Amino acid sequence: MEYNFIAIEGNIGAGKSTLATKLAEKHQAMLIKEGFEDNSFLPKFYKDPDKYAFPLELSFLAERYQQLKDKLQSKDLFYNFVVSDYYIAKSLVFARKTLPADEFSLYSRLFNIIMSSIPKPDLIVYLYLTTGNLQRNIRKRGRPYEMEIQDEYLEKIQDSYFEYMSQREDLRVLIVDTNNIDFVKNPSDFEKLEKLILNTSYEKGIHRMVL
Repeated sequence: MEYNFIAIEGNIGAGKSTLATKLAEKHQAMLIKEGFEDNSFLPKFYKDPDKYAFPLELSFLAERYQQLKDKLQSKDLFYNFVVSDYYIAKSLVFARKTLPADEFSLYSRLFNIIMSSIPKPDLIVYLYLTTGNLQRNIRKRGRPYEMEIQDEYLEKIQDSYFEYMSQREDLRVLIVDTNNIDFVKNPSDFEKLEKLILNTSYEKGIHRMVL
């Protein structure tokens, strides 16, 4: 397995944390898991996005930067590799769609300063689900502040992810269509996904797979 740092990405409800946790537990990897539930701006944002978008995005950026900086700088010989349920660039992905142009300009300047000091993942795995399946997962996990998320918002975020990934030729990105599998309930589905991630070599650029 040639990847020392793997980031699992995807839209809201795609199963990022679940997959990262399963990989970490099975392969004795260091798990970096985003603590977004502790962000006090998140429920406020879903109720009034225009008012709370900027403080929300700034707070997420600060939290992600500090967590990744602390975790990735610590050398622990007991772990085989690092798997994270996010890549810090998701801060830019979300901000591009939630902030007005003037605020995004300021935000992106701050982001670029921070970004230069964080190691890039050796592989980014993007879990693709249709909007309908994302909403199904959101309803299933039942977080109250997510119940008001609209299809339009999810589609904007998905478009922003694809836009960002298409512009980054320096990254290895594996986009996996997981609409027809259930890697949580079906061990065979998890094994297929696991093999794609851990036992396959990828060149830099975007690679697309359907399971």
